[in-house]
Amino acid sequence: MDLIGTFYRDLAITPDELNSIKEKHQAITIKKGEFILSKGQVANPYYLIEYGLTRSFLHDYEGNEVTIGFCSDNDVVIEVASFFQRTPTVENIQALTDTKLWKIRFEDHQELFHRIPEFREWGRSWMATELVHSKNRAIAMITEPATSRYLRLIKEKPILIQQAPLKHIASYLGITDTSLSRIRKEIVHGN
Repeated sequence: MDLIGTFYRDLAITPDELNSIKEKHQAITIKKGEFILSKGQVANPYYLIEYGLTRSFLHDYEGNEVTIGFCSDNDVVIEVASFFQRTPTVENIQALTDTKLWKIRFEDHQELFHRIPEFREWGRSWMATELVHSKNRAIAMITEPATSRYLRLIKEKPILIQQAPLKHIASYLGITDTSLSRIRKEIVHGN
């Protein structure tokens, strides 16, 4: 599989520019349970997922884990604030399954960003899309019931329902495990 070529396929770039981008990515495999990034580290690379599932989480003021995001096949795994501001992260990113990633270091990203205008435009477009997604999620957490949020998650990210532990899904939805179990039963029984 040529994930890099597929991932950047919409860029109007030359074959040499695509090769430059491919050369900056390195394939790695992370085992289930391993951390890609831990609180206190500076995010040096970001990653493209060829296959697998990761979750981003942090700890609330009482020390409880709160899942704030998931990434799966063909997603970008990045802690944006740490990566771009070069500051220690408050987040953790963990593999929930064995995961194959293509990593690109900050320095290599910056070199491509400044040298290839289309790569720079791709980054801006990706960031704008993620900002809209984040805003919509924040609004939904306030304005929609948990059942609606769960049904949307099933539609948009079915892999989560198949592979992520229910406690992480519940945390991501902002509900308890018990509430998620009730919602799942209601959906199955059509109540």
